[in-house]
Amino acid sequence: MNSELFGILFTFAATLAIAIPLGKYIGKVYTGERTLLDPVFGPIEKYFFRWSGIDPTQEMDWKQNLIALLTINFIWFILAMCILMNQGWLPWNPDHNPSMSPDLAFNTAISFLVNCNLQHYSGETGATYLSQLFCFMFLHFVSASTGMAALAVVFNAMKAHTTSQIGNFYHYFVKSNTRILLPLSIIVALLLVISGAPMNPEGKETLVTLQGDTVQVSRGPAAALIAIKHIGTNGGGYFGANSAHPLENPNYFTNVVELIAQTIIPIAMIFALGHFLKRRKLAWMIFGVMTIGFLMLVIPTVYYEMQGNPAIEKMGVDVHAGAMEGKEVRFGSASSGYWSIITTIISTGSVNAMLDSTMPISGLNQMLGMMVNCFYGGCGVGILNFYVFIIIAVFISGLMVGRTPEFMGKKIEGKEMKIAMVIALLHPLLILAGTALASYQFTKDPNVGWLNNPGFHGFSEMLYEFTSSAANNGSGFEGLGDNNLFWNISTGIVLILSRFLPIIGPVAIAGILAKKKYIPESAGTLKTDTATFGIMVFAVILVVALLSFFPALALGPIAEYFSLY
Repeated sequence: MNSELFGILFTFAATLAIAIPLGKYIGKVYTGERTLLDPVFGPIEKYFFRWSGIDPTQEMDWKQNLIALLTINFIWFILAMCILMNQGWLPWNPDHNPSMSPDLAFNTAISFLVNCNLQHYSGETGATYLSQLFCFMFLHFVSASTGMAALAVVFNAMKAHTTSQIGNFYHYFVKSNTRILLPLSIIVALLLVISGAPMNPEGKETLVTLQGDTVQVSRGPAAALIAIKHIGTNGGGYFGANSAHPLENPNYFTNVVELIAQTIIPIAMIFALGHFLKRRKLAWMIFGVMTIGFLMLVIPTVYYEMQGNPAIEKMGVDVHAGAMEGKEVRFGSASSGYWSIITTIISTGSVNAMLDSTMPISGLNQMLGMMVNCFYGGCGVGILNFYVFIIIAVFISGLMVGRTPEFMGKKIEGKEMKIAMVIALLHPLLILAGTALASYQFTKDPNVGWLNNPGFHGFSEMLYEFTSSAANNGSGFEGLGDNNLFWNISTGIVLILSRFLPIIGPVAIAGILAKKKYIPESAGTLKTDTATFGIMVFAVILVVALLSFFPALALGPIAEYFSLY
């Protein structure tokens, strides 16, 4: 057990050792400072802009940036739908996988478009090689860079004194792909190939197991997709079993690589903010709040997974290795618990064990990570969500001391607060309304075939599905039968709203504030880069999360915990 805990500490330390200098590099990329990769990718970017007719130097206001973002995402959605609904007869389909039904294609296309990758199909048996590479892997890159570019626009707005022009979405979008996502993905893909992950055009191979069974093992161009799915905090396994599959995650080394890969950009973006704004104390405050929240979730999860399941122990089964149901022996209970929290706070949705069989407190913490949705978060959008809570905390702090709330030299007024509150309340609304609708439908027809588990755990499965959709996470309690018309359409709608409205809101707030008159800091200015303000932000996050979600959690994982113990 000590070695398992050491593995977790090493993984987190290695993540920070990479993320901090990476954050400085990302800050330089977005500020236009010279980097080592300029000679390599500079000509490629110039060719792209010349070919597309886009002028990356043309500044946009916040509305123009959002129109560009939404328009290009709509085009990608149409292309993805066309590929998925016709993949059965399109080329590069050696395993003869069928085309997707319209409702499944709708859910899948949206899911990969919005950086969620909720898989209602089954990995290698539900998608062709063409879909995996030219649909899913393409969307892995552009969905991640969409969130990063939106955040870069907000960085610009925060830095500006008084302006309506806050950067060019396409400029940041292309640079996010070429200078950040692509190089990191190449490195991770090479490490995976060296470790045994397949990267070939071959179809299924017939193998005989040690037990003498004959099985068909899927192969294909997996390593490249596995790399960007983690680097871009996408999730969406090449194989149905995701990173629990031995070809997607062959050994403990690749397990550490994939854990680091999905965490470095969300953490690095925090330090990129500090470099971009020249406010490193603010970056450390944000990192501190997020890390405290992360530790509050990961420590009890790892503890309960290492303790084992008392129900299994009563059956006379030795649980000294922890709660190993649904887990891979090559990773262990501690590392699997750590992964389950990383993947839910980061919004990757990738799994190396079956979350449906984790302990009730672990399931509670996994859902809380997605319900809060701003402890590190996804590529770019994690800080966008945190930005909303900063605005709310600044406004409340101003009311408490009797001063007009200010942030970065700009007054926070009613318009910005209304947008912030709408975005903050949208998340619980989508989760709780969706779960209520699903519960009503199941109560009306218990034989609908959704749930393999009755009672509290069954409710948790439905709550988790909408939580994962609203957080653009993509992981699931796999006891839920979700490939049907109800779940495909309902979660698809939640996916759209929960992706784009939380991007539109912070960009709009930042754009509105950028146009306001800049007020230099004075002795009476609220300091937002202090530990005191960090505590205030953390309190706001806790209050919003606890008040919104505690009743639903009490009906699911909390009730299951007390029934188990």
